[in-house]
Amino acid sequence: MNAKDLLLTRRSVRKFKDKPVPDHVLEKVLEMATYAPTGMGRQAPQLVVVKDPLIQAQLRKMNAKIMEKDIDPYYGAPLIVLALSPNDVQTYVEDGACVLTYLMLAAHEEGLATVWVHRERQMFASPEGKALLAKWGIPDKFEGIGSVALGYADGDYPKAAPRREDYVITV
Repeated sequence: MNAKDLLLTRRSVRKFKDKPVPDHVLEKVLEMATYAPTGMGRQAPQLVVVKDPLIQAQLRKMNAKIMEKDIDPYYGAPLIVLALSPNDVQTYVEDGACVLTYLMLAAHEEGLATVWVHRERQMFASPEGKALLAKWGIPDKFEGIGSVALGYADGDYPKAAPRREDYVITV
């Protein structure tokens, strides 16, 4: 797929098949995500790939609690990929966002579906989130930037909304 087609056809998907992502496909996607631009080339973000169903259930519960809703914020995706960044790096939010964007584009290139999920900042600022960071050997200075629910789409990709006429202003 050329870059233009990749950018124009990637969409957020909110329904996933109960089908595992092969390790070799996941490894390709993760490798491509590590080439995202980061401030000063520091490669400061940390990706955490959550395959363990018990940890996924914990993350689903933590995220839903912040929303004050009893739903699955990760839409049943077989994988959750968290982006964390150290808050002592000036561009930590931007770096994490770039990595997640590259991950979503790389996943689309490999035939996978994604949706960006929020509230990881609140999740990993909580005592429960801090305990997970410690369990995973990630320093306390890392904050949640966001996550991507990852898997195979269950259904058609949504159509793109028309672009606003005033989206770009040239001065």
